[in-house]
Amino acid sequence: MATKPLTKAQLVAALADETGMDKKAAGAALDAVTGIITKEVAGGGAVTLPGVGKIYCRERPERMVRNPATGEQIKKEADKVVKMTIAKALKDSVNG
Repeated sequence: MATKPLTKAQLVAALADETGMDKKAAGAALDAVTGIITKEVAGGGAVTLPGVGKIYCRERPERMVRNPATGEQIKKEADKVVKMTIAKALKDSVNG
């Protein structure tokens, strides 16, 4: 059975506990990492988190989609989507 994901406060508390920092410093570190990842991926780059995976942006081409309510075909403009490839080490630790 799946459990609820960690909240930001719980993640900050766990980070502070693991590193020996206070919660304020751990929160600032988490915000800094999040900001760096956001800036890099938004600029078209990629970020590899060792042992976790790679976060990157992929462009999707223009395509035809169907409105499920009416069945009407409409053209969807090209857009970008954020993707994440999970590291093999994480997959292996989860599966066995």
